[in-house]
Amino acid sequence: MELAEKTDLQKIIHQIPPVWNSESQVLILGTMPSPKSREAGFFYMHPQNRFWKVLPAVFGESLHNPNNSPDREAAISERRDFLLRYHIALWDVLASCQISGAADSSIKNAIPNDFEELLGHSKIKRLFCTGKTAFSLWKKTCAEKYEERYHLTVECLPSTSPANAAWSLEKLIEAYKVIYKF
Repeated sequence: MELAEKTDLQKIIHQIPPVWNSESQVLILGTMPSPKSREAGFFYMHPQNRFWKVLPAVFGESLHNPNNSPDREAAISERRDFLLRYHIALWDVLASCQISGAADSSIKNAIPNDFEELLGHSKIKRLFCTGKTAFSLWKKTCAEKYEERYHLTVECLPSTSPANAAWSLEKLIEAYKVIYKF
């Protein structure tokens, strides 16, 4: 079984640029874009991922274009505008890795993104990882290099993935409200 899992691994290089500007105060990091997100060219675009229901709900909003909207550019633009309006930056911990589909548990040979430009040219002091794997990879590959230097506080939030069925939409919204307190 283990041999089959290793042959199922694909090398993925992160192609989606981070969303941020000089006014960003909070950074939300996933692990690596899912196949659906890579296909769409933007973060959390799997139709059943709850990220784009949770985050706007924290701020009392909702988005008009669903993740599977036929007008992909409008959906992406709406999400980017939302993030920047609330001074939220969005990216992923990893620049590349080997992974089977969207299974974070299968990640091998993880290479982190370079956060120097983003952290050095923004007001980010709070960082949130969406799930235990993102948090663990941040701590393992990035914490020592960035946390003290940029005076970051880092917290782990529950994953919004449909695989995290133990967390209802309501519980996720409640957990993510910590982002709003900046």
